[in-house]
Amino acid sequence: MNNLKELRGKSKEELDKMLKAQREAVRDLRFKDSNKQLKNVRDLRVAKKEVAKILTVLNENNDNKDGK
Repeated sequence: MNNLKELRGKSKEELDKMLKAQREAVRDLRFKDSNKQLKNVRDLRVAKKEVAKILTVLNENNDNKDGK
């Protein structure tokens, strides 16, 4: 689990890779949940929050580059 300070120190390429991996994890967890194979349903919530953190940092970087 990453905190925002660690994420802000990463490059855009690293964040894009992490975002892709986390979205894949969310997708897999959703499939497991729908098939009643997911043991810990909290994992899905944690994965979604990780996606949100990464998107937040990416959007902050875009705002800073646009001069806002």
